[in-house]
Amino acid sequence: MNGIVYKSTGSWYSVKGEDGVFYDCRIKGKFRLKGIKSTNPLAVGDHVRFELETTNDVTTGVINEIVPRKNYIVRKSVNLSKQVHILASNIDTLFLIVTINNPVTTTSFIDRFLVTAEAYGITTVLVFNKIDTYSEDALDEQLYMQYIYNQIGYECLRVSAVTGKGLDAIKERMTGKVSTFTGHSGVGKSTLINAIEPGLHLKTAQISEQHQQGQHTTTFAEMYDLSFDAQIIDTPGVRGFGVVDMAPTEVGDYFPEFFALKDQCKFNNCLHREEPHCAVKDALDRDELAWSRYKSYIQILDGDEEHYRTDIYKDGKNQDE
Repeated sequence: MNGIVYKSTGSWYSVKGEDGVFYDCRIKGKFRLKGIKSTNPLAVGDHVRFELETTNDVTTGVINEIVPRKNYIVRKSVNLSKQVHILASNIDTLFLIVTINNPVTTTSFIDRFLVTAEAYGITTVLVFNKIDTYSEDALDEQLYMQYIYNQIGYECLRVSAVTGKGLDAIKERMTGKVSTFTGHSGVGKSTLINAIEPGLHLKTAQISEQHQQGQHTTTFAEMYDLSFDAQIIDTPGVRGFGVVDMAPTEVGDYFPEFFALKDQCKFNNCLHREEPHCAVKDALDRDELAWSRYKSYIQILDGDEEHYRTDIYKDGKNQDE
């Protein structure tokens, strides 16, 4: 039988079969030996083939094949740096939820996510949430960040789960597609999903006053069927985001504004660092590119592993500054 993985709780998977019924499934033993270097061989959103077996009147499924993925979003496992963790697969649109404060979402975090999404062919929309709470200074910062990413070509939405502003625009982009919401803990993913689909009643929690960071309310990724012909994958909050398996010469290709200038550099393998006649550095000197993006690029090139693991809430301020 064919099915889609809707939830993973470690060794068991909730799979919706083509008959519309949910089955508790496990992986066939040999399946783990296929050399997938991830902490989770199967991810929510995976299309699988499975067979049913009944023991003591209990019917469960055994997954024996995974259909090749259209795409997936992946990050380094924070605890096992040589392995990766697949957050979700077969995604049509990824909504990256951003908050200016309460908690802070750094440009470094955003850029690492966007680079990975570009590498894996996933359309990303930046969603600036909690705009009803912003001071004048925070609003100015939000609009400036929106300007930076709009200029590069990323769609940006401004929303508030409390007032309802921008929710229709999100629903419009979700209809007929599989979407995932992701971002730091506390940016309001679950609250936003509840506002879009009130019947889900996803668990939410308040921001920690001491550290201005979110509590993990989602412990496992899970897919939901929505009432307006859409599916959503809710993922646990992400503290840090490590970029996976990119050669230095590749990284710039996943910064669209750098890639657009690549053919104007003197050297076709230019890393946009010390090389002469570099179109990217020339554009930076003319303030035609955002320095925050270049800083993120250099951090990724340098393999700045500690940066993505850093607790950005420790000092209560944005460490990108």
